[in-house]
Amino acid sequence: MKFFYSLFFATIFILFFSCKDYTKNKTHQAVSDASIKAGKKLAAIYCASCHQLPDPSLLDSKTWETGVLPAMGPNLGIFAYGFSQYPASAKDPHIGRAFYPSQPVVSFVQWQNIIDYYSTTSPDSLYQHKKYLQIKTDDKLFQPVQSSFQYENPATTFVKFQPGNQIIICDAFTKKLYAINNNLHVIDSINTNGSVTDIITDSGRLILCNTGILNPNNGKFGSVETVSFNDKSKIDTLFKDLMRPVQINHVDLNNDGKKDFIICEFGNLKGALSWLENKGNNQYQYHIIRPVPGAIRTYIDDYNHDGLPDIWALFAQGNEGIFLFTNKGNGVFDTKEVLQFPPSYGSSSFELDDFNEDGFPDIVYTCGDNADFSQILKPYHGVYIFLNNGKNNFTQKYFYPIHGCYKAIAKDFDGDGDLDIATISFFADYAHKPEEGFVYLKNEGDFKFQPYSFDAAKSGRWLTMDAADFDGDGKIDLVLGNFSVVPMTFKTAVDWTKQPPFLILKNIQ
Repeated sequence: MKFFYSLFFATIFILFFSCKDYTKNKTHQAVSDASIKAGKKLAAIYCASCHQLPDPSLLDSKTWETGVLPAMGPNLGIFAYGFSQYPASAKDPHIGRAFYPSQPVVSFVQWQNIIDYYSTTSPDSLYQHKKYLQIKTDDKLFQPVQSSFQYENPATTFVKFQPGNQIIICDAFTKKLYAINNNLHVIDSINTNGSVTDIITDSGRLILCNTGILNPNNGKFGSVETVSFNDKSKIDTLFKDLMRPVQINHVDLNNDGKKDFIICEFGNLKGALSWLENKGNNQYQYHIIRPVPGAIRTYIDDYNHDGLPDIWALFAQGNEGIFLFTNKGNGVFDTKEVLQFPPSYGSSSFELDDFNEDGFPDIVYTCGDNADFSQILKPYHGVYIFLNNGKNNFTQKYFYPIHGCYKAIAKDFDGDGDLDIATISFFADYAHKPEEGFVYLKNEGDFKFQPYSFDAAKSGRWLTMDAADFDGDGKIDLVLGNFSVVPMTFKTAVDWTKQPPFLILKNIQ
């Protein structure tokens, strides 16, 4: 079965670790130095035209040759080479051949130079970390609580604690929203028209971010809708024809007294960060802020205190990075890329948190999408902290490797006055380190964190997570969402398809 497993796709990649951290490639001795040098120069021209220059050391040679380079070929107008047909969306009616160059941008000789450069200078295998703190097992931090609500093949795309000790979960396969009470029983449900990945509550109604079709596609099947458990027969579509939207924000962006929507249209090969201008009477005008795919998460913060809401946004999919869009009024934004990441990182989430209590937002960032052209374990996947110097320039302060890390939430979980971090992984090293599925990083001061997990963390394949004081005891609890259906390549001792769609982690610290 072919499915999404990511909202973020890798195409081609740049340097993070030095070459000494990798095993040298010894399988391409016959390639000439001239071809390698030529390929390096060509890569600096063509590969760096869309994002940072990819360094060969981020992936092994086989992945370059059989995964990433064939996927890149169509972007240079090369759809077949040698005996291979390269993957492309030329037959996709939603994008078409016109998306790609009508003629090859490079000759076949030059294309072979690029192949020689990446396949020959890349390692045979990637170095895996050994020096980082090992994950300890501790069942005295969180008490796992399962619901009796269960069905085959749960595909939970969203979980959220609601006021009144309730939980809402969304399932991509059943296409339903479920309302769960504090006894973890289903008290209501609503049918949806697709896969819901985000929800905003406003005046008693739920505003849904509906991707339409969850699998990677270039169509405009997404929408913003409103529903209510009190009137389930009425589903209002506020706006449709969106490119695989994955997150929404609700804010008066132009200070006209009406709340607008900011939409992360992740898309696939096409996408956008857009906003819907509220014209009144449920009428919205569509505007694009940044016309590229991969928008996955936004935060609103008037960082310059001018009364206009500014936007922080994470983009995956190609030129990955965190961008700050400064609101200049009248729908005009200045753009600054504050952090840039290689596409092999598979950017998956970020938060704004003040770790050093200097009054400026720092960034907690995770990377770990591992679904597409380079499905290998990567030593740079994990959770990062970047500190703000007060001028929105960021420096990495902390990193902990977690294969396939998908989300992090920073809260003072243990009540000692500093921020801890809870993480989930959707592409963990299930064969060797299944405890990576959930890792709790306990803050021990001076940016030292002790990682913990527990056996129940292995009982689901966690795609989504939320945090709040669910039971009213003054401690922050967690809920994890299980997207259980996986390809055969992801093997585990637990059959996730027979586990509940969500898991509560009751804070007992």
